[in-house]
Amino acid sequence: MTRPLRLTIAVATTAVAAFALAACSADGGSDNAEGTVTDGKLTIATGQPAYSPWVEDDDPASGKGFEAALAYAVAEEMGYDKDDVVWKRSTFDSAIAPGAKDWDLNLQQFSIDAKRKKAVDMSTPYYTTTQAVVTSGKSDAAGDTTVAALKQDPIGVAAGSTSIQSVKDVLGVTPQVFNSNDDAVLALQSGQIDAIVTDLPTAFFIAASQVDDGTVSAQFPADGKGDQFGIVLPKDSELTSKVDDALESLDEDGTLEDLQTKWLSSETNTPVLG
Repeated sequence: MTRPLRLTIAVATTAVAAFALAACSADGGSDNAEGTVTDGKLTIATGQPAYSPWVEDDDPASGKGFEAALAYAVAEEMGYDKDDVVWKRSTFDSAIAPGAKDWDLNLQQFSIDAKRKKAVDMSTPYYTTTQAVVTSGKSDAAGDTTVAALKQDPIGVAAGSTSIQSVKDVLGVTPQVFNSNDDAVLALQSGQIDAIVTDLPTAFFIAASQVDDGTVSAQFPADGKGDQFGIVLPKDSELTSKVDDALESLDEDGTLEDLQTKWLSSETNTPVLG
């Protein structure tokens, strides 16, 4: 039997609509007016594990740690209650790769980079890093919190890092350059050097997970030249401008500075080199 023309058109139209909807979802788009992956919820991703001081005890839902607390502050500015925030985990590389995402925002200390912005959206900066000093309990540099004291110690840095010039500018000495931070860690452990200088986030990670009795003993004075961290969003997200507006408000009312003081200074007890 020949199907009536009207019914054939209706079936075809329904199929095309379903295909278009599926294609939109596959591209990481949203099916609701808010522009979120889930209606009424804000889905935020971070790494697994997530490290202190960015997320305390690998529990972002607690709101403890700089990025965990910032995430809830941004959500509130965007009109979401704490109960409306849903946490997911993702790898660093997958977050900045092209393609569909199952989250709305991602915070993992992503440096804002023009190349990355071709694949994803990135917010305005919420933090600018400083350089920091990693030592161990047995290192001669463990108690050095002044430029005059630290410049007397053998210092290691990773090749190609901004730390090389920072050591030259701030300490007035030329550091030992290693192929990687891992090589510098081995040199610190063996006593070849007394300290490693690297950006603050990496310093926290090295001290916590790679150096026996490791500590971030001091940080360089902020000069505004460090890496700038931004929130990652899916490419062409409807939420990008809203996140930027939220960060601007948090900056203007002092919340960003308060969170940095609480989680990146006071809690870590990291003195600034004098």
